[in-house]
Amino acid sequence: MTPMLPGTPVRVEMTKLGDHPHWRFTGRYLGADEHGDWIGFPAGTHHVRPGLAFDSDVDSVTLVRAGAHHLASLHAPGLWCDVYVDMATPPVWDHSGDVAVVRSVDLDLDVVRRDDGTVFVDDEDEFAEHRVSLGYPAELVAAAERARDEVRAAVVAGVAPYDEATRRRWLGALTALDLPRPGR
Repeated sequence: MTPMLPGTPVRVEMTKLGDHPHWRFTGRYLGADEHGDWIGFPAGTHHVRPGLAFDSDVDSVTLVRAGAHHLASLHAPGLWCDVYVDMATPPVWDHSGDVAVVRSVDLDLDVVRRDDGTVFVDDEDEFAEHRVSLGYPAELVAAAERARDEVRAAVVAGVAPYDEATRRRWLGALTALDLPRPGR
């Protein structure tokens, strides 16, 4: 990956298998640690997908882990969850345009930790449906299920990068950028 400075704009583009549009939102590169690259999204960041758009209520940070079959988002207090991990294809960085882009295919399964500490897997019904309707290849299904199980165990155990110290560290890095709050 091309080295980026903290504060560099980064757009996240998620699709569904078959290049069907899904979520798009833009944040700022925060830095990297042993877990991967971190992107910050201040409260008010606009998220859009076909048929739905919203501005986030709280700051959040997303971990982009090379080779991982997931993208993990950690949220500041004030939201119904503090960890939301999308099982996905390994993220790919694209530095060819004016803005760095992270692309990944969302595979429906999500590991979520509510603000009360409860951990659950969401959208297993969508995963089962899309396995058929979108034709998920067997190796992609196996990778998503393996990632779901590994991430769920790590989130339940509260180990890094899903621990409070990591979350505070990267949310603090976002605050330190002192960015204008979009939409506020």
